[in-house]
Amino acid sequence: MKDPVRAQASEQIDLFLPYLADLPLRDQREMMERPFFSLAKSKRVKPIDYRSPDGKLWVHVSANPDYGMATIWDADILIYCASLLADMARRGRNDIPRKLNLMPYDLLRAIGRPTTGRAYELLGQALDRLVATTVKTNIRAENRREATFSWLDGWTQLVDERTERSRGMTIELSNWFYEGVLMTGGVLSIDRAYFDISGGRERWLYKVARKHAGGAGGEGFAISLPTLFEKSGAEGLYRRFKFEIAKIVERDELPGYALQLEHGSGRSEPSLRMCRRQEAGPRLPAGQGRAGRPGAARKGGAAPAPQDRAVTEATLAQLRAECPGWDYDVLHAEFRAWIEADPARIPANYQSAFIGFVRRHHARNRHIVTG
Repeated sequence: MKDPVRAQASEQIDLFLPYLADLPLRDQREMMERPFFSLAKSKRVKPIDYRSPDGKLWVHVSANPDYGMATIWDADILIYCASLLADMARRGRNDIPRKLNLMPYDLLRAIGRPTTGRAYELLGQALDRLVATTVKTNIRAENRREATFSWLDGWTQLVDERTERSRGMTIELSNWFYEGVLMTGGVLSIDRAYFDISGGRERWLYKVARKHAGGAGGEGFAISLPTLFEKSGAEGLYRRFKFEIAKIVERDELPGYALQLEHGSGRSEPSLRMCRRQEAGPRLPAGQGRAGRPGAARKGGAAPAPQDRAVTEATLAQLRAECPGWDYDVLHAEFRAWIEADPARIPANYQSAFIGFVRRHHARNRHIVTG
């Protein structure tokens, strides 16, 4: 008899294949500028208390002492879930679920994480923090005085009893997050290079820049450092925050956005100006996309040039190491046929999309590889 849970998971997962590696990334708009997450990699139990400068909006985040507060790296999981929901909506699906059935491998690959045993262990810890962290806020509370929720209502791991291998996982999103993603204008696109940002403050600054400077024109968006400090929810003293922001500005490495400190006359504290870069990302050696990925600067929706539809030697080398034993020419022909059948399937990064296609093929069929 067919396992209904497994069948449901397979059906939902199949809906997104083979383009999971190139899924358009979306982040929930309201979460991009308020202090909802710890910016530190160390365990945080001190609550976040934030009130907007006009006093109208407030956020309180409390941590479970056993798990600590959900971090901005844990929020990558929510970005992945928001991207799946937004893509379902874009494709016209009516019954968009709040409970998602996922393959941990796909999730980790999509957010730029390794797929080692340790990575799966860390994924479980991140999911626990997303369940254990409690948020109270009046953002989008409407007639209620406040909304109280955890980011996830729960998660489960489906394990094959015979092989002890993962058959997937189920993640149940909070209603506040789910509604926020699906409301009109609820998400903003983000650069895949976001997952390459290692620092917590840099990650949060990218979100603020994308939220405020993304559509602000050439002048960008400026905010005073004391206000920025309050919006970050960061622990520690303001002077330390100010010093670290100056270092980030000096490096000026945020993908897609340039940073500049401004010291205006009559102001005791500087402001940070964020402007969209004229180029697609931070300055890199000629011939390289962001983070050294060829072609990463091409915008989504533009058809790749004929030469870009060839599989590069770097891609083949990666596939031979990760997914050995296959005829990559045959798989590439299948991949191209699938893409050319629908213009909406044209990937933003052709190489990454093909790698994702082969990985999925390998995961499903590696038991038949004869060498």
